[in-house]
Amino acid sequence: MTTRQILVVDDEIGIRELLSEILYDEGYHVHLAENAEQARAIRLSCTPDLVLLDIWMPDTDGLALLKEWSAQQLLTMPVVMMSGHGTIETALEAIRIGAIDFLEKPIALQKLLNTVATAMRQEVSPQLHDHDNGPDETVNQDGMVMVPLPLDMPLREVRDYFDSVYFNYQIQKEGGNISRIAEKIGIERTHLYRKLKQLGIKLNKKTIEATGQ
Repeated sequence: MTTRQILVVDDEIGIRELLSEILYDEGYHVHLAENAEQARAIRLSCTPDLVLLDIWMPDTDGLALLKEWSAQQLLTMPVVMMSGHGTIETALEAIRIGAIDFLEKPIALQKLLNTVATAMRQEVSPQLHDHDNGPDETVNQDGMVMVPLPLDMPLREVRDYFDSVYFNYQIQKEGGNISRIAEKIGIERTHLYRKLKQLGIKLNKKTIEATGQ
């Protein structure tokens, strides 16, 4: 059986060594990179089965490297982002680009192993869509649009993430027509505006004028 390969990208030597020891003990072959330059070289020499990518690094940060791989059609492996200062906006942006999950530091051993095992089962194809349109979408056999959720975050933040994705999708689908959106999802327009404001979703002036608000 071929040994599964994991690339760990983190500028902190302690984190790299700790993750390397844990993953090696679990039977994985581990590549280590302390910055984006080393990660690029390793990615060009092989395709790891999983990448654990730190967000906050000097020079090129993890999000920038993720965007780079996606633009170059090199994002063919699952990527799990790591950060000790993560926010819902950061997680949303990472998953929008193509990451499949998000781990907060310090990372609990069992959470790390569960996340790695789950990620290893996922197949990733190069991203061909315009990333400005929203998170990665798939359509199931019933024609329902599906998006990934960051399950390793506090429940409230996951709810905010889902709400943000949901309302942005509805706005895009209905061309920004607030009246149609409110009727479709079954809430009053005033409640809808309040929710969008709470989530930080801004509507352009033309949309507001067209809906009479």
